Amino acid sequence: MLLGMIETRIMVLGMAVVVLLLGSFFYAFIISQRKKLKYQQDMQQLRETQQNQLIEAAVRSEEIERHRIAEILHDEVGAILSSSKLHIQGIKLATLDTRDQGLFAKGKELLDDGIQKVRGISHNLHSNILKEFGLNDAIRHFINQTVDSTMIKTATKLDEAYTTVNADKDISIYRMIQELVNNILKHSQADELTITSVYENNHLMITIFHTGKGIDQQQFEALRYKKDGLGLKNIMNRIILLKGSIDFFSDDRGYYVKINAPINKEMV
Repeated sequence: MLLGMIETRIMVLGMAVVVLLLGSFFYAFIISQRKKLKYQQDMQQLRETQQNQLIEAAVRSEEIERHRIAEILHDEVGAILSSSKLHIQGIKLATLDTRDQGLFAKGKELLDDGIQKVRGISHNLHSNILKEFGLNDAIRHFINQTVDSTMIKTATKLDEAYTTVNADKDISIYRMIQELVNNILKHSQADELTITSVYENNHLMITIFHTGKGIDQQQFEALRYKKDGLGLKNIMNRIILLKGSIDFFSDDRGYYVKINAPINKEMV
């Protein structure tokens, strides 16, 4: 009887030890898995932070280079063209025959056009217009300078409730619109283009619509990894920095590009 009780207690104690060991094993396993998951999450966060830092450096470097080129165009090339115009205006037309007067008039016309082109390119490269007048006016100015000289019918329907909260984000949005519109002008053969914006719940949603040839989301994802897709890659870099999204789609009317950018006071 006593022996049986001892054996029973030993068995119970043994089972308790086994359960304790198993519990300790599972506890150690859970702790290990949590540490592993935390490590993976930390590494993922580190990779994302490093990626964002690299993209931010590239975007800022691009913006600095744009400003440098804009200043060269305005201060040096623009000055040379303006000086050339003054010299040409000093020519006495009365001393020229009919042929040379025609050449003079054509040369002056081309020079004036060149001065306007350089001025327009300089303004588009520089972001001062954004800082002075805001994103909406900058978009309208860009469309007037770039698109209105073509055969495309254009319209802008921009939400006047939006005011600049973060200048860096406005610059990124503006650069994306420039790149997308230039691509439309270059490739789409569109005869109508409309840019619409809506600002609500701290999100700025911009839609670019055109009636020409376009691409869908799958084509965008493929093209941005190609060597000749640098412009699309730059657009995606800016979307990543903005923590926003970009969608390409179409319907019976034409093609759309929709940009959704969260707007807050944090720096890009």
